[in-house]
Amino acid sequence: MALCTSIGALALPSELIVHIFSFLSDREKLRASAVCSRWRECLFYPALWTELKLRVGGGTNGGGSGSEQTPRLEFLMRKFGSFVRELRLEFAPVEGYLSPLNGGTESVESDPQFAERWKDAMVTYLDQVLCVLGGLRYNRIQLLFEEILSNSRQMKWLSSAFMLGVVTPRSLASLSNASTSSLEHLSLLDNQLPSLVSTVELERLVHLRSLSLDFCDFTSDMCRLLASADRAPLHRLSLLLNGTALDVKPLDGMTTEEDWKALVRCSTNLRVYIMAMDVCSQDLLRVLKPSIPLERIHLDSYSTLVTDGVVELISQQYHKTLTHFILMRDDAGFPDLSVNRNEDPLVLLTWRCVHLAVLIIHGYTVWSHNLVAISRLRGSNLKVLEVSEESIDFDPDQSVYIEGDPVHNLVKEVSLGLDRAWRPSIDNSIVLNEPTQHFHREMQSFSAGM
Repeated sequence: MALCTSIGALALPSELIVHIFSFLSDREKLRASAVCSRWRECLFYPALWTELKLRVGGGTNGGGSGSEQTPRLEFLMRKFGSFVRELRLEFAPVEGYLSPLNGGTESVESDPQFAERWKDAMVTYLDQVLCVLGGLRYNRIQLLFEEILSNSRQMKWLSSAFMLGVVTPRSLASLSNASTSSLEHLSLLDNQLPSLVSTVELERLVHLRSLSLDFCDFTSDMCRLLASADRAPLHRLSLLLNGTALDVKPLDGMTTEEDWKALVRCSTNLRVYIMAMDVCSQDLLRVLKPSIPLERIHLDSYSTLVTDGVVELISQQYHKTLTHFILMRDDAGFPDLSVNRNEDPLVLLTWRCVHLAVLIIHGYTVWSHNLVAISRLRGSNLKVLEVSEESIDFDPDQSVYIEGDPVHNLVKEVSLGLDRAWRPSIDNSIVLNEPTQHFHREMQSFSAGM
């Protein structure tokens, strides 16, 4: 290292400085780069960084990346993410945030401080993962993806979701002519601006039968294109509407009622699946056009509240087509949609929607007598009825006329209505934890069933 501190080292040509760097370890490279600005510039020569090893997670006990390591991670990815040839990324478990009580196993519900620490740890963890993966967006990964598309033959299914910049607005243009003629399903979701799918590129896909997009990208122009008589009819359309993205991707160019009517005339077997995440009821009332052949809808929210008016609208407009209705809210409030109403809107929806087969509810109050009514209205045709136990409430006036344990009586009555054994429960791993993953799984089964 004496060479680095000598006056002669300052006059060395860049090629020789890079050559010297190649014999040093990563830590020694960083120390040597402190000699001057020229040495610092040479530190970031791509040939010196063919391999990068990073570790995300680990918390305070695992020696991993805490929040204080995030700036360093951002610096590394900003400098090397675009050209590093090999990246080894270790996803370590988030440790060091467990409560010291009860051997570190105290639950989130019984320890609010634990919950807050765990939330902060997970936010940091996800931020760092996004930082690393986002730093690769301008790496050769993009080119490799486009090369795959350009060299593909007879491709029928192309699905890419939230790949953090790997898919770009020009990616679809790389698709070979052979694949544009054979492609039947396309799914591109990334909340990017501009849209990943342009109307011009979609025009090439004349045999498309299934499409999955961000709702804001399904424009009026695109809908009119899909309604053209010289195209194969569309059978499945899955749309993801994210309320948090509406500030940057407004609904200004969304499809009109006339557009939907034209599309349905051309594609008589079309069925639509919509997931709306954190979308206010005002926006939902705007997008739910009467002519949408809606088969499945999933309303999932954290801060927003679905109103009884939205449920009423869905039950009135889509009573002939709706088969799946999922209503989720991740909040402790459990609002009651039947307040100030003679009839519960969920009961009305079950009564009107004669093809309803899947009903999942969490985060909203469901009265026990209404749940019994729901089970009797659809009976065994209601293949899935999942209601979380904490969502169910019992009318104190009803308990006067019912003997025994109210929960036991509820289970018995609903089981009789459905003609099968039933208990209040919900599959947290499928619906609650990752709504977007649920959307992709549902979209795949929805499209595969056409």
